[in-house]
Amino acid sequence: MVVEVEYAQAWDLEARLPWRPISVGEARERDAAGLPYVVVYRAAGREAPLEVRLVSWRDHYVGLWVYDAQGRRTYDLDMRLLDDPARLLRRYTVGWSYTGPEMAEFDEACPRVTVELFPDGRGRRTEEPQGKGGGSYVTVPRVRDDERWTDRPACGEWPLLSAQVHGLTEPPVFVITEAANDSSGFAPATCWRPPRPAQPGPITELFRPGVRVTDGYHPEMTVVEPRRIGALRVPSGLLAVSGPDSDDGKGPHITVPVPPGEYVLDEAQARHTYHCEWEGSQVTRTDTMAVRVLVSDIPAATWEMALRPDDDPRLLRENGIFGFDTDGATGCFADAGAWEPLLALFEKGLIQGDPDLDPDVYEDINDSMYLLRTRDQASGGELVAFATTGDGTYPVWVGCSEAGEVVGVVVLVEGMPELLPESGATAVA
Repeated sequence: MVVEVEYAQAWDLEARLPWRPISVGEARERDAAGLPYVVVYRAAGREAPLEVRLVSWRDHYVGLWVYDAQGRRTYDLDMRLLDDPARLLRRYTVGWSYTGPEMAEFDEACPRVTVELFPDGRGRRTEEPQGKGGGSYVTVPRVRDDERWTDRPACGEWPLLSAQVHGLTEPPVFVITEAANDSSGFAPATCWRPPRPAQPGPITELFRPGVRVTDGYHPEMTVVEPRRIGALRVPSGLLAVSGPDSDDGKGPHITVPVPPGEYVLDEAQARHTYHCEWEGSQVTRTDTMAVRVLVSDIPAATWEMALRPDDDPRLLRENGIFGFDTDGATGCFADAGAWEPLLALFEKGLIQGDPDLDPDVYEDINDSMYLLRTRDQASGGELVAFATTGDGTYPVWVGCSEAGEVVGVVVLVEGMPELLPESGATAVA
């Protein structure tokens, strides 16, 4: 069977067409430079491609999409280039089993199997026989080392990984096709781009009164003056950010070096008005969007996601995050130098409900996202717990000045709001 191979700078997901075709030589140049490009494999007489390979070495990423005759993606393979330049980790795969030709691509009722693999041998296999919402079976995948990793081919030597899926019993004959290179215009928004971890968003603006935002539920919210709750003592110079309710005995999840001292705790808040059916009138309320340890009044020039020593951003998928975990919708800021005694006081007070705790070492905080404070009398270090809006993993954003000094540490208690245009401004299409 003859398989036509075409190279391009990008792939238009909606049109299912390559964008800005390139020659084999240009593809090799982009491959050597680490720049994104795609490889499209087609069979004569078939409108949909057999598979599309997406390459971006600078992002440590190679992807593969397999298409059926209806033009639906049936298989997604996400591979990552880590420390060994000669092999790729099969990081993530998902296969969809459409129940008929009329079922839409990625229909929620479509049965699917997802497998996640990690370089340290861990993994997870999730089977959803009735699609999303229909129940799932989660197991540990049993994969050999050669199934977890695959050799990294040179540019132009990629095999057709979907050959068996498409019923090819003999090795295909590859024929390179080159279309005219249209260098005009920008890539459509529907074009594939390499996956990126979650980005910080407008964190600074959440603490700037007058800024207009939306959280996706309320069309318009106005940021008000940050609400100061108190201060946190960090005499050790190491700030911990963690889920105190899900301690694994290995210490706090995230630590951030700061100068030893006492720092302001505050909340980013936004006000909005809505029609309350219960009261039958317009109601104005103020919600907390984020909590912060303010280390310095110097403005943050950059915001970065805090990482644990073993966190590898090269493993993150689109909008993926690292952070602290919570099983009880609770996080905390604390002095890492006194983590164990501070955590013990937290457990005695909040979890065990010990009524005899000395108010000098344990106090409740009312009417705030901040819940309680514990204090280690030996060191003076403190822990302040705060509520989130649910369980799961929450990223920790660290703001740094132009000089690289830490000026603030922020946790969003829900999602990242979006900025709205300034009053009187006209949105540009």
